[in-house]
Amino acid sequence: MKQIFITLFTLSCLYLVLISKAVAQQYGPTYSQSILIDKMVSKPNQTHAYDNEYEYVDNLSSSDPRFHAAEEVYFKLRVKNTSTEKIYNVTVNDFVPDYLEPISGPGSYDANSRVITIKANDFEVDEEKYYYIKMKILTQDKLPSDKGLFCLINKAEAKNDNLYDQDSAQLCIEKQVTGVPGTATVVTTTPQAGPEMGIALLGVETALIGLGFYLKKYNKTYNNLK
Repeated sequence: MKQIFITLFTLSCLYLVLISKAVAQQYGPTYSQSILIDKMVSKPNQTHAYDNEYEYVDNLSSSDPRFHAAEEVYFKLRVKNTSTEKIYNVTVNDFVPDYLEPISGPGSYDANSRVITIKANDFEVDEEKYYYIKMKILTQDKLPSDKGLFCLINKAEAKNDNLYDQDSAQLCIEKQVTGVPGTATVVTTTPQAGPEMGIALLGVETALIGLGFYLKKYNKTYNNLK
């Protein structure tokens, strides 16, 4: 009888332990993994000593201030671990658009694929990292000859084996279009006075002076008659 009681008690305890674990798994804390990347572009016409001093925005439309040939453009990347646990081996890729060339920044650049690769490594919970990339717009002769205004999109992504996120930033470039078929160039020319024009002007001036003397004399005679 005693042995049966001990056996029943042991089974009851084991059952309670299993139930407790099941409840804990159902109602206890849950863990998730996620990552965020935010891509931004600097506004034109800024000069600062450090990359992080520039003013950055998500996008620049054609109605916003525009860049021009051979100007420098700064990009800002913010990568954050939005998980409830640590994430590992994160890689950031930046896809360089046409008509831009990287000048400086982190990572390595593959000129064939036009991709900048940054090893961002591990992120603690809520940890975020910032990366700044400086690029330069091509010279006027290497920009599209048939476009006076066009926009580019610079895409970036953050990922590891389990996570992925992407974002992009837009900027617009304005250039002068010359020699485009179907377009007309209006040239305003200021006439220059040659010798013939000088003689004509002198004759007009002499005639006006003579007319002035005549009117003066006529006015004097008219007053005497009165």
